[in-house]
Amino acid sequence: MTPAPSALRVAIIGAGPAGIYAGNILNRLVLEAGHEVTIDLFDSLPAPYGLIRYGVAPDHPRIKGIVKSLQEMLDAGTIRFIGNVTYGTDLTLADLREHYHAVIFATGAILDAPLVIPGIELPGSFGAADFVSWYDGHPDVPQEWPLDATDVAVIGNGNVALDVARILAKHADDLLTTDIPASVYAGLAGSPITDVHVFGRRGPSQVKFTPIELRELADIPDVDLIVYAEDFTPDSHSEQLVASNNQVKIMTRTLNGWLTKAPLGASRRLHLHFLHAPLEVYGDGRVEGIRFERTEHTGDGGVRPTGVIVDYPVQAVYRAVGYRGSALTEVPFDAVRGVIPNDGGRVLDAAGEPLAGLYATGWIKRGPVGLIGHTKGDALETVTRLVADLPVLVSEDKADDSTETILALLEARRVEYTTWAGWRTLDAHEQLLGAQDLVTPGRERVKVISRAEQVAISRTEALLTL
Repeated sequence: MTPAPSALRVAIIGAGPAGIYAGNILNRLVLEAGHEVTIDLFDSLPAPYGLIRYGVAPDHPRIKGIVKSLQEMLDAGTIRFIGNVTYGTDLTLADLREHYHAVIFATGAILDAPLVIPGIELPGSFGAADFVSWYDGHPDVPQEWPLDATDVAVIGNGNVALDVARILAKHADDLLTTDIPASVYAGLAGSPITDVHVFGRRGPSQVKFTPIELRELADIPDVDLIVYAEDFTPDSHSEQLVASNNQVKIMTRTLNGWLTKAPLGASRRLHLHFLHAPLEVYGDGRVEGIRFERTEHTGDGGVRPTGVIVDYPVQAVYRAVGYRGSALTEVPFDAVRGVIPNDGGRVLDAAGEPLAGLYATGWIKRGPVGLIGHTKGDALETVTRLVADLPVLVSEDKADDSTETILALLEARRVEYTTWAGWRTLDAHEQLLGAQDLVTPGRERVKVISRAEQVAISRTEALLTL
């Protein structure tokens, strides 16, 4: 149905949680304001859900359960999903401005934040984000990963560092009940790894883990968990954190409890190190080890160098020091913070003035911090700004208000876009692959990795429901 002339037309770039939440809130608030709205949700990938599909470890199905909520929002039909469309190539900002009153950028942060130390670019040194994309079956990542190290260092004290360490340390057979593709299983099954070392710059009470992520490390079959007494130095600030923060109290108690447990002689070991500041990755042509300077507490939550240098011989290093957003064509970008400059979601130009009709939400708006609850609140803030601008936005006539125009444009450019109906076909196909798996029958799904195969399966029901 062609919308009324006063209807607001909005394009959202990015179909992860941030984009879907923004679309859902937008539909509600615009209708409450007495206007009609049509919302098109674009993604460069053929499938929706962003980092929920391609950033959550396969052995964490409870986190992936949020997909059920996101699916309900898209099933409602008020947001139209259009996948396999690359912003800046298949659709330009000029195209979007011609056909939509407003554009919300929700592209997230998918790149590894840099770690600037000598040797970090040696062969055998990897970004955690790339490794996560590999084990999650991202279609734009090679299906093979170089898993030839026996000793590995993971730099970082957040949940991503724990995910990377856990997947590296875990025996591949213990992942067969998850949705990992066959190529990922084969790579992990052939890994000769024996020891994974996780390093943090601060002390045990300053980690950025969550308690459930930390505690599950002790439940990995045939993997000994090892912590070191010299990393648990008394500190008044840490004691205050433990006394005032229940989450810190739980994690500190968990870590201290592991100090008293002797290794059981497992075939693999996962080591947690604290008060280690990375100085250098060294090696002759490839990674042969990593050098740290020991740190000590300053009493105010910080740490300072001690001058004590320690080396660990490893053959691979994974940096998990955070994610970073990437610039979008013709959109302002703060290269220092890795975000789109904005005021409450309104995109700002170089002079700090709002750019009419352009908005941002999620990690590309605020940086890669916060959990899913923050994403909802973030989307509400952005959409509230957009709705406040609604009278000005809808006063501008657009080239063609037909909901089919943008699809015709994509077809003219020979873009093999996917739809929500196509995703439901692909979703059902992956679930069928899981149910029919010969090694572990009854798996929830087996992911299809190839982009071409995803697109082909998504388009088998040939865009029947648009």
